Amino acid sequence: MAAKKKASKRKPNPAFMKPMQPDAALSEVVGDKPMPRTEITKKLWQYIKRRSLQDKKNRRMINADANLKPVFNGKSQVSMFEMTKLVNKHMK
Repeated sequence: MAAKKKASKRKPNPAFMKPMQPDAALSEVVGDKPMPRTEITKKLWQYIKRRSLQDKKNRRMINADANLKPVFNGKSQVSMFEMTKLVNKHMK
């Protein structure tokens, strides 16, 4: 019997690890310190979960509160995929 090859841990993409500066609208939600995209996404989800902003019926939809509306271009509800696209525009 051949020995199993040890699965190598995925290396993070350096582009995702580069600290990004959130703009004023996004920093209301995730803080104003530069951080990697992965960290911004993590903090965004913590914010959404803490305030129960995920739609009850359709869990893929995120309901915006007063702080998220400017990040979501004024929309009151976006899908989680659209959210990522919109949030990227708020990082430098």
